[in-house]
Amino acid sequence: MTQAMTQAKRLRRSTASGYARGDETRQRIIDAAIQLFGEHGFKDASTRDIAAAAGVNAPALQYYFENKEGLYKACAEYITEDLQARYAPSVKHARDALKNNADVETLVEAYLRMQVTTLDSVLVQPHLFKGRLVGRELAGESPQIASEMLRKKMKEPINKLLLSLLARIMHTRPNDAITRIRMLTLKGLVLAFYYPPGACLELLEWKEIDADKSAMIKAAVQEQTRTLLMSWHEAGMRKDAA
Repeated sequence: MTQAMTQAKRLRRSTASGYARGDETRQRIIDAAIQLFGEHGFKDASTRDIAAAAGVNAPALQYYFENKEGLYKACAEYITEDLQARYAPSVKHARDALKNNADVETLVEAYLRMQVTTLDSVLVQPHLFKGRLVGRELAGESPQIASEMLRKKMKEPINKLLLSLLARIMHTRPNDAITRIRMLTLKGLVLAFYYPPGACLELLEWKEIDADKSAMIKAAVQEQTRTLLMSWHEAGMRKDAA
């Protein structure tokens, strides 16, 4: 075994904490990789740069992930699991609202809670880098691994839930074309800040999105969403009464 590989293995067992230390090192590599894959794409983000950003030597990446593809897959898995955990409270709230036949205000609030979770994923560091990685996949600049995992485990069930909320709010059905069109309209309010990275900054004349600016964006998007949802609800009520 080479001296470099021996050193890489010691990264995992060099302290009394043993495997816990190895888990910390592995996560540090994943965090650095997500940032660089998001900034530069899969092709242009080098393992050397990722190792340097994580504060480890290059053989450590091979030790934990075998190769660049293995590291990218680990990033995709982490992004998916992290997103599932962050959406879990708002998903439960929305499902409970539907199950309990909640009033329109509760249903609207449930939709807004789902939306703000998405906005945090787009605007808040370090979630911003995760969104950039997925955005590059959707633009065809990286392997579609994370986006495919997210499609199966997050996008499809969440879209189904959002359509159910919208249909209940608007007095339509989840499969109606108008319900789906309006959900895409609401998604567009968020996508304006999503990809490509930093595209919204030029129009906003900002250098970055800090906590205060993020709060401003979220408040504006949520206000617009609430206005649209209540308008669509009232239109549905009028149609039912006609």
